[in-house]
Amino acid sequence: MPLYEHVFLARQDVSGQQVEALVEQFKSVIEQNGGNVSKVEPWGLKSLSFRIRKNRKAHFTLMNIDAPAAAVAEMERQQRLNEDILRILTIRVKELEEGPSAMMQKRDRDDRRDRDDRFGDRGPRRDRGPRRDDRPRREDEGTEEESTGGDA
Repeated sequence: MPLYEHVFLARQDVSGQQVEALVEQFKSVIEQNGGNVSKVEPWGLKSLSFRIRKNRKAHFTLMNIDAPAAAVAEMERQQRLNEDILRILTIRVKELEEGPSAMMQKRDRDDRRDRDDRFGDRGPRRDRGPRRDDRPRREDEGTEEESTGGDA
């Protein structure tokens, strides 16, 4: 059977439990049509690059699917009818990835970076030189009293 990676975006208004219910609904469609879902990765609520149907964020979910094309077509049809689904993308692949996807690896890397000390590998800020007020004055620069006459 063909292998697919399928990503769908759900509206930001739906809760995490509702997204899980959507995943179970689409999983059952695939299984009823002779396929199976080997992996489901919820990527969480992420900001969108541009607004989609007045939404600035969406719940991203990845599904690795091993199913006939008719099963995937039926799942996509149901997703297009569902008003909670903003976008879908299905790609046929030669083999499915084992382990976490690139998005999950990025999240793990970001979590590790947050746990590291505040400076990380960069170290503390280096000295930028004297401040503007601390630098020596030029001879033609006078104080404010000299420029106003100082009689006030």
